Amino acid sequence: MLDAKKKLFDVEHALLMYAHSFVILPAVGIYDTERLKEFAEVTKKCHIYVIGETPTIALKDVRQDGCSAKFYVTVGSDMVELNFELPEGANVIEENDRFRFVSPEGREFAIEDLDIAMAVRRKIPVHFNVLYIGQAFGSAGERSALDRLKKHETLQKIALNGIAQGSSLTLLLLEIVPATGLVTVMNPFAQNQKVGNERIRAGIDKLFGTTEKERVALYEASLIRYFQPRYNKEFKDSFPSTNMKVLKDCYSKDFSAVIAEINFDDLPWDLRSELVPSKPSHIATHNLHTTEERSIFFSS
Repeated sequence: MLDAKKKLFDVEHALLMYAHSFVILPAVGIYDTERLKEFAEVTKKCHIYVIGETPTIALKDVRQDGCSAKFYVTVGSDMVELNFELPEGANVIEENDRFRFVSPEGREFAIEDLDIAMAVRRKIPVHFNVLYIGQAFGSAGERSALDRLKKHETLQKIALNGIAQGSSLTLLLLEIVPATGLVTVMNPFAQNQKVGNERIRAGIDKLFGTTEKERVALYEASLIRYFQPRYNKEFKDSFPSTNMKVLKDCYSKDFSAVIAEINFDDLPWDLRSELVPSKPSHIATHNLHTTEERSIFFSS
């Protein structure tokens, strides 16, 4: 437990970062230039990428009864039955082991893979096993995660090493909010009660001077330390550290902690790693100071 009376300052700040949009792609999808055009506006802003394995989801059969349809879907080695409502008068046509959905006017319509995956998640637990986390930014944010992944040695290594049977290699691209989030703790029991106003102003001025490049680097390092992905080497044990250039600047700005969040209601699975259990949302929290008198935000 935190002992407020042992803390040095009555005001401490944390830098808050979170993702507010995402793109999901099968690993092979990074070479599908036509399909990628659909996501171009978002992918060019996604600087963080997560490589993981997810259960392969495949539509095996559809049985229609009027406007209702039962979808029989394999999820890895399991079979799941899903109920879907079709437009009135629509028909399901099976051709060469594939299913077409045709409106009463004769026009084809799609039931998206993501809709099926979300329906699966509502029936059974589905997991994204985090294997690697990285970032691409460039000097002025001109590089995206997708640019980096097209020539990514670790992605190729994971593919060559192979993944679990019934699984697919999947990419989660994240866009970090392009603004600074500030969390402030005010402690009326701290040892030093004389510099509170000064520290409030300094925190606002300095933290809001944090660049997007710094935030992307800190977000990546925070998630790596949190998930401990199998294929990452850097930051698993060395974050936070003043040896990291971007962190040197953070220490000079005198904030006490960093917080990195992944929290989406519309992901088709929960994230997990070998060390972190599956959860619908994740918050990576790191104190930047090891001394008890500055570790104000988190008890561990």
